[in-house]
Amino acid sequence: MAIIIRPVQGHAQYRAVEQVQRDAWSMEDIEIVPSTLLVTAHKNGGLVVGAFTDDAEPQMVGFLFGFPGLHSDGTIKHCSHQMGVLPAYRDQRLGQRMKLAQREYVQQQGIGLITWTFDPLESRNGNLNLHKLGAICNTYIIDAYGPMRRAGFAELPSDRFQVEWHINSLHVAARVATTADALALQSLLEAGVPIINPPDTRNTFLRPTDSLQTLAGDRLLVAVPPNFQSIRNTDIGLARAWRQHTRYLFQVAFMAGYTAIDLLSDGVQICYLLEKDWRLV
Repeated sequence: MAIIIRPVQGHAQYRAVEQVQRDAWSMEDIEIVPSTLLVTAHKNGGLVVGAFTDDAEPQMVGFLFGFPGLHSDGTIKHCSHQMGVLPAYRDQRLGQRMKLAQREYVQQQGIGLITWTFDPLESRNGNLNLHKLGAICNTYIIDAYGPMRRAGFAELPSDRFQVEWHINSLHVAARVATTADALALQSLLEAGVPIINPPDTRNTFLRPTDSLQTLAGDRLLVAVPPNFQSIRNTDIGLARAWRQHTRYLFQVAFMAGYTAIDLLSDGVQICYLLEKDWRLV
């Protein structure tokens, strides 16, 4: 079945966005962005995009919501607040397609920067945001949203990457124009780019190492577990250990002038690629 990406129209569709939030994330009503706010933002420079089934009675299976804001230097940006897809429709590139629709919309407004946050331990999101879309990150926010109300989330600090998507850059244009890997993890390892935190693989779930390599060189790799949701659901102590471990590494690396520019996998390991003094082109 084909899925159509288009702006949300009409009050019934704005209310459908409320329902997708419930169904995609098991949100409590107090956390849901209401249709009244969606309408107001959309009519005043924001964007609400839906992913709809292409049939006689289209069903909304995903959405994206963002609005204009100010960057730290006072320039106008687009703040991408939420994007969700129903579980049955994931792994069909809908998130990528909605982000590209957002990019086109924001470019037409004459704005060159979109920002949003995501959990760096959720490698699925890292793959979309950095690897496929070309967003970059040098900002780490500790407990960005405070304790989360959703079941299974409250016991873990809501740390986030705040990414920048420079939508008119050559870097982004190259990423969104190709389906090929920009860099292969194995080739980086063979070239001597170090994983500064090679995890302990002796257990069912990877465990963060106590032996860290020195941050040095133009490029380095930071390993994250490939199955963090399973870890969070079965071993909250280990999930907290990964949170504290990666929080320290990313904060130190960003303060030292590194920028996260990609997330790579060889089918076993998953690593963020960080580059020193990276410059946008």
